[in-house]
Amino acid sequence: MAKEIVGKIKLQAPGGQATPAPPIGPALGAHNVNIGQFVSQFNERTKDLNGTPVPVEILVYADKTFSFICKSPPAAALLKEAAQIAKGSGVPNKEKVGKVTVEQCRKIAEAKLADLSARDLDAGAKIIMGTARSMGIVVEE
Repeated sequence: MAKEIVGKIKLQAPGGQATPAPPIGPALGAHNVNIGQFVSQFNERTKDLNGTPVPVEILVYADKTFSFICKSPPAAALLKEAAQIAKGSGVPNKEKVGKVTVEQCRKIAEAKLADLSARDLDAGAKIIMGTARSMGIVVEE
């Protein structure tokens, strides 16, 4: 028989560097989940992402156990890393802050394909290019 789900928590934490501090501690504490156990399991699973924000979906069961699914990092974080910038533009239509190539967009789309609403890699790359443009990053051929 399947366990009864009593809560679903969605949050972002730095890969391999999560701590019981907010936002993780209060979110899990409200559902009486063992915070230390979650943090150690999450850090073990995401140790190769080293500080990149990772969205995680946590299912809390009636017996106070949990399971979680790690998603791929947000496209904006991957684009900032590829363009080597600290943050996107405040006015993306006027102020450009960095450059990425179409090939870099394809690599990011390949990494995120499971989480994108795209049928194939080309459509996924177009989604990533649109995100880049909305951040003030120029996409070069």
